[in-house]
Amino acid sequence: MKKQQLILLVGGILIIASLLFFGKTVAKKDASAMGGASKPSAAAAFNINKYIQDAKANLTVSQQNYVNLLENSISRGNVLAQQIKVYNQLATFWEDSVHQHELYNFYSSQSAKLVNSEKNLTFAAQLMLADLRNESDPAKRGWKAEQAIDLFERAIVLNPDNANLQVGLGSCYVFGKGMAGNPQETMKGIQQLLQVIRKDSLNMQAQLVLGIGGVISTQYDKAIDRLLNVLKNQPGNLEAISWLADAYAGKGDKPNALKWYEISKRLINNPVYTKEVNERIKQLK
Repeated sequence: MKKQQLILLVGGILIIASLLFFGKTVAKKDASAMGGASKPSAAAAFNINKYIQDAKANLTVSQQNYVNLLENSISRGNVLAQQIKVYNQLATFWEDSVHQHELYNFYSSQSAKLVNSEKNLTFAAQLMLADLRNESDPAKRGWKAEQAIDLFERAIVLNPDNANLQVGLGSCYVFGKGMAGNPQETMKGIQQLLQVIRKDSLNMQAQLVLGIGGVISTQYDKAIDRLLNVLKNQPGNLEAISWLADAYAGKGDKPNALKWYEISKRLINNPVYTKEVNERIKQLK
């Protein structure tokens, strides 16, 4: 339980800086807040099986033997329980022995689908969503979004009234293929999030992602209204501050863009993030 809580913990400055900088990398290339939206570019499909084989090729012989043993260990009897156990063992191996977090996420999601509990599905979905936000490769980002969407949808079947799950689902569309330049996916996410807002206008996570979706889709005025609303309720929300600066930049409001970029640099105080923001400020000037 402690390990899951640590993985899901949000609020550390380095994590925030990572999301604000690396999580925007694809958006800046494909739907820049300073240059408008562009057409989605075709990307080769991501093949998880090939990815696993390539990762195994880099293991030591003893590690390869261990993984192969696990993969071929299913026998007669309670196959479901055995498969869940194997997926969990593979997830632990890739995380603890090789520090291959992507495969940890993948096998955790495979286990969660078999267990089919809201708790397991939600945990795996949130892992995948957090991971895709830092993904710069469009093909992998799209694949991770698809996996997260599937997990959230399965969890929603078990608990249709869970607003957090619905926000998570909408976020997958916005931060996944939407941020990679597919406007139809962005609108799917926005429509999903609007359903949450209609029931609870004070759901600030939904308002935040709607604001981000507005920036990605170049609906800057709507984005600004939503992000200012988030900051009214959560003055220290670093993500809202960063995206608000982008929204003003996209709109062409240089004074407000510079104001919020400077605020974000001061609050985040991360050299990598500061360097990225300084580049955006140069573009404004």
